[in-house]
Amino acid sequence: MKAPAVQNEPERRRPCRPRFPGGDHILHPWPGNAVAMELLHDGIYGNGVWKTFQICKLSSALVRQYFNNRLNVSERSNETETTRKEYYFNNWMTLLSQLPLLLFTLLNSFLYQWISEKMRIAGSLVFILILFILTAVLVKIPMEEDRFFSVTMATIWFINSFSAVLQGSLFGLVGLLPQRYSAVFMSGQGLAGTFAALAMIFAITSEADSESAALGYFITPCVGTLVTLFSYMLLPKLEFAIFYLDSKRKSYELETSSHLLPTDAAEDRVKSSGPSNGSVVNGDQKSSILQVFKQIWVMAFCVTFVFTVTLSVFPAVTVDVKTVYGGKWERYFIPVLCFLFFNLMDFIGRSVTLVSKWPSKDSRLFPLLVVCRVVFVPLLMMCNVQERHIMPVLFSNDVMFAAIMVFFSVSSGYFVCLSMTYAPQLVEPKDGETAGALMAFFLALGLSLGAALSFPLRFLV
Repeated sequence: MKAPAVQNEPERRRPCRPRFPGGDHILHPWPGNAVAMELLHDGIYGNGVWKTFQICKLSSALVRQYFNNRLNVSERSNETETTRKEYYFNNWMTLLSQLPLLLFTLLNSFLYQWISEKMRIAGSLVFILILFILTAVLVKIPMEEDRFFSVTMATIWFINSFSAVLQGSLFGLVGLLPQRYSAVFMSGQGLAGTFAALAMIFAITSEADSESAALGYFITPCVGTLVTLFSYMLLPKLEFAIFYLDSKRKSYELETSSHLLPTDAAEDRVKSSGPSNGSVVNGDQKSSILQVFKQIWVMAFCVTFVFTVTLSVFPAVTVDVKTVYGGKWERYFIPVLCFLFFNLMDFIGRSVTLVSKWPSKDSRLFPLLVVCRVVFVPLLMMCNVQERHIMPVLFSNDVMFAAIMVFFSVSSGYFVCLSMTYAPQLVEPKDGETAGALMAFFLALGLSLGAALSFPLRFLV
């Protein structure tokens, strides 16, 4: 007598590797790695434009000398050398960089629903490329001072405007992908500053003239823009990206799985996917911006506060720290310990989130730790900042400054990356892009608030 056939329990599908509808094959990991590499590069470029202007404005004496030579033309009168006209280039550059960054990131949070993602990202890249080519060409074109100043300020405004739309759109795009890809994108943003700092150090080492250094700074973003545009055009051809970015197919596949799989398996699949990987969407109607904000406001506060604290002292205060040693090290002190050190440690802090995420997104300890970073403001102000008038110097040694910068920069990168990664997980998949765009706005808000606070804080030193 034959034993009754036992029906095999349906095999549970591994939630971390999505199953495509219309076939039994499991997605090979290579396309996911390709997407990660492209997001890493897009993160580098998305933040690289702002970093390029930051380095040019505050750290590279050669580039500053180039702008000063073009604008502040001196004339002699009765054996006295006077400047014909003062343009206050650095002040205007700060204003025309931060204002469009904040304004257009906010506009992108509202307009992304009516303007296609391809138009926003590809269009921004094309216009940025044209403007950087114009900036590079201007290096070799003689021009009257007032006209040169006006053209330069206009290019700064429009480059930062398109960069804000680009960065906000990229954050929205990343919000549709699994959690670890947000961390990869944020790591790419950390690398942007490292490359900019290295370019500055190479310019100092090569002892190039100011015009050649400026030309090199402006040609480099042109190449980066072309590579980024090619990278973005390649992204929709990857099967992994198609699966996650096609919201209709994603919703259909997950709803079908919930009917075909046993209840517990379907629940595991939805839970493990989370808001970033996709879950069953209750209707196609997206939530309003206010509804999404109510769900992510803690993360919005965290990313704003982190950047406010960071930008309030870096680089406005830290760039004026002086070494206690002389010689050649004095030339490299700020480029290495201030800019390269900060950006490298910031990148390490962001990269740590790929392997460890603590505290959790629901922990009350997370915003508390973010607020505690405010202690770095007085610590850095009491380093050997010169000139100073009010506060005393408590940490004159280079080693102490380097140690403070390590904790300051690692914590900045770590908490920023956690905030930006957690936010899309707090909403439904259909609202992931809205959450990403909103977080980009609060990131820009933190940059602007920090830049505004840097002026009174530097005065208090």
